[in-house]
Amino acid sequence: MDRNTLYPIFLKASNLKILIVGGGYVAEEKLSFLTKSSPDAQVTILAPLIREGTLKVAMGNNVKIIRDVYDADRIRGFHIVIATTDQPEVNMKIYKDCRALDKLINVADNPPLCDFYMGGIVTKGHVKLAISTNGKSPTTAKRLRQFFEEVLPEDISYMVENLNQYRRRIKGGFEQKVEKMNRLTEILVQKEKI
Repeated sequence: MDRNTLYPIFLKASNLKILIVGGGYVAEEKLSFLTKSSPDAQVTILAPLIREGTLKVAMGNNVKIIRDVYDADRIRGFHIVIATTDQPEVNMKIYKDCRALDKLINVADNPPLCDFYMGGIVTKGHVKLAISTNGKSPTTAKRLRQFFEEVLPEDISYMVENLNQYRRRIKGGFEQKVEKMNRLTEILVQKEKI
């Protein structure tokens, strides 16, 4: 059985320049998820034609629009590129151009041409969970996201804030702090005694 060997990271999208190439339904979906999770993301859309729905999402999130066709010079200055065109040859060119310039690339619906996947994300205040199915089943990631959105309490940030304040007051080195935090929080996972 295959293992998921992806390494999850949480990017500060406000510090990165992200380019989405394409203006159709897939671009709208990627843009919607990106700006929902990171409203302060620096995003630019490049496409000669952009759907009205995609434009609506872009305008509501301060996304820069460039109405033009793709060429290799367009990816300069960007850290991350997401290719969403309906033209496989253009997506392949974008992929190769990104490889040549060491850019992170996601070619939508083409896992072999992706450095990263945009998985399911659950956000409850300070708590954020990322869900990956290794690019195998976006539907499973969606269902898991819906499940965790339902079961995680809305006020979980209150717990995070309280634990953060406690952590700041703990004296000692890293190991002592971890030990004290573990003792404090182990009650959260113990079964209730009857």
